[in-house]
Amino acid sequence: MADEEKNTEQAEAPKKKSPLILFGVVGVLMLLEALGVYVVMSLGGPQSSQADTLVAPENEDEKITEVLLVEDRFINISTGRVWQWQATIHLRVKNKNLDWVNAELEERQAEIKEGVAEIIASAQDRHLREPRRETVKRQLTAYVNQIFGVDGNGENRVEGIVISRWLPAPLDY
Repeated sequence: MADEEKNTEQAEAPKKKSPLILFGVVGVLMLLEALGVYVVMSLGGPQSSQADTLVAPENEDEKITEVLLVEDRFINISTGRVWQWQATIHLRVKNKNLDWVNAELEERQAEIKEGVAEIIASAQDRHLREPRRETVKRQLTAYVNQIFGVDGNGENRVEGIVISRWLPAPLDY
């Protein structure tokens, strides 16, 4: 009777399956998933990529030149601390407007420096510390467009602002 119980227990015990089958099934599923991700990504992405080539203006008057607007140190106390901002600001000007802008810069140099100083002095600290300085650039662009105006074609004489140096330093040690 004891032998019969052992034989029935052995018969009822499940046989162990090979772990290679399990690894094979998991591997096939992973390959199918990778194939599915590849197909979905290739259908959803751009069909072709092309680099835009810069076309140089054919007309010399349309080329852009950078002109120094100001290079100075400006004070801001909006945080309650005195900060000095060392700034170098350039204008992007088309060659056809270059002579007019240079003449206006010479005539109104002090007024322009005062306007830039007022913008920096009245700016909030978070605007001065923006990584790309969008707010300060927008304010300076509006100011220089007011100063230099538009040309005969109704276009702004100043194409944009370039801030090449923008260094803060606390003055209240």
